[in-house]
Amino acid sequence: MGRARVKYLIDSVILIDHFNNIEAATAFLAEHGSACAISVITRAEVLAGFTVRTEPLARELLDVFPHLPITSEVADLAASLRRSEHWKLPDALQAAVAVQHGLALVTRNTRDFRVGSRKVEVVVPYRL
Repeated sequence: MGRARVKYLIDSVILIDHFNNIEAATAFLAEHGSACAISVITRAEVLAGFTVRTEPLARELLDVFPHLPITSEVADLAASLRRSEHWKLPDALQAAVAVQHGLALVTRNTRDFRVGSRKVEVVVPYRL
């Protein structure tokens, strides 16, 4: 069975929720995981929450997803988004990766990312 076309960039909060046993996060990943990618930012943010002993568990899941890099084009777009939206750099980079690859950003971070934003398509699969 082939991998579905990638449609979503998963923000770190979704994976962190999964590891914290938030059922809605796990359900989203189970249903849409084959259409998801992560950025190298998500990988770093998720791994930062694990110990050396427990990190292999996180790596096992993270390695399932295609990883999208931060290129100079992404960095330039992130700088522009940071100026216009006043986002923190990690958020601007996440949005830029999503835009650069034509993906919807899946997050529950509605404080920084608004559904219906003209800058980046945002999907909020659940709220806590």
